Amino acid sequence: MAKPNKTSIPAERLALYDALIATVPQAERKGAAMAYTSLNGHMVSYMNETGVLALKLPPGAREEFLQRFDARLQEAYGIVQKDYVRVPDAVLADTAVLAPYFLTSWRHTEGLKPKPTKKRRPG
Repeated sequence: MAKPNKTSIPAERLALYDALIATVPQAERKGAAMAYTSLNGHMVSYMNETGVLALKLPPGAREEFLQRFDARLQEAYGIVQKDYVRVPDAVLADTAVLAPYFLTSWRHTEGLKPKPTKKRRPG
């Protein structure tokens, strides 16, 4: 179930992201200011505050996505995130086209070694 919009992300873009997330039953949208999906401590995808979706893809799928959609790597805070593609608006709007890439991302992340959790100290 989608969380209420407590963010500056445009509602229509968040709805598209939620539709994509719903294609993988185990996936759940998290976050407040920035919406994201994660598995075993690894981020799978995220939507920044302006509604740009970034999807983490393994190398082969990443190159295919970049070429097929004339896309580019995601940039955040002036840094190119080499594992993340920036999803073009037309692709975000087409859940059926984007869903196989999201599933690829999810499955790739399932195969990664879980990151240790950081427990907060009381007090």
